[in-house]
Amino acid sequence: MRVVASAPGKVTLFGEHAVVYGQPAIVTSISRRVYVYAEARSDGVIKIEAKDLRVPGVIVTYKEGEVTVETEYGLVLPAISYLNKAIEITSSYLGSRHGVNLVVRSEMPVGAGLGTSAAVAVATVAAYAYSGGYELSREEIARLGWEVEKAVQGVASPMDTSIATFGGFMKVKFSGGDVERGFLEVKVDLPIIIAYVEREARTRDMVLAVRERVTKCPEIYGRIVEIIGEVTSRAEVALRKGDLHEVGQLMNVNHGLLDALGVSTRRLNEVVYAARSSGALGAKLTGAGGGGCAIALTKPESMDAVETVVKFLSDFTMRTSLGVEGVRVEVLEKSKT
Repeated sequence: MRVVASAPGKVTLFGEHAVVYGQPAIVTSISRRVYVYAEARSDGVIKIEAKDLRVPGVIVTYKEGEVTVETEYGLVLPAISYLNKAIEITSSYLGSRHGVNLVVRSEMPVGAGLGTSAAVAVATVAAYAYSGGYELSREEIARLGWEVEKAVQGVASPMDTSIATFGGFMKVKFSGGDVERGFLEVKVDLPIIIAYVEREARTRDMVLAVRERVTKCPEIYGRIVEIIGEVTSRAEVALRKGDLHEVGQLMNVNHGLLDALGVSTRRLNEVVYAARSSGALGAKLTGAGGGGCAIALTKPESMDAVETVVKFLSDFTMRTSLGVEGVRVEVLEKSKT
């Protein structure tokens, strides 16, 4: 059987970093996707062809523990580990292993903070299962995708794999070891421009830096975290009402608070303020910070002007819609009987 599964990337609209301290966050899927084509094969060989993951293309073949890399190039190999682990975990869950040709195409780069690894994990789980004739529920796909991320990264939040699986808008809150997830109904379009600048620090480093500040000076930094939570709660109301101007203003406030936490950079700030001055309703960094992506909420008539300006200050830009469909699977060719 030959199938294609795809899963969206994501942006965090509100609440990054504060979510670690029990505050709510709002995350949404974007209209940039990862596509995994899977064709079952009978010889037990698993062949992976990874395209568009920051590189021209890499082909990896492994059989009985032997790995052959036909073209090796930089940062794509860590992405291959998500594919390999997704096959391993899905096979174990299904109690069945079959050979497969996988071709991965991505509309997002690896390492930009757009949830590419989660989308790869989720789409691979779905594609591999369906190519073997197994249909998984979204709940199963989300859970297995999270297991893949945990296995590869060591520690992972279920937020990215949940939004890649279910899509839409999601409010997330961590309480002890429990995760509260709720879907938001947003009836208006939120046109977004994403701008990427080179990372200056890893996600882990940024999280640890915030933790150190909160621990040393809780009366200031702890209060900033609490205010981010309050901003997120107000943003939830504005999103439900479809009040884009209020959403934009709250994005601006959220960015200022993240900057005060020390997770923004000069280049991110330049992008954010340039976007606002050229017509964006609001702009902020998204994700861990230390470089990475900024997002600008922009009216359709202002998209060209905003994107033109931020292009000069960033490494690349992309336009996207929010709240798109989660993982989906299409059968391209049924098994021959």
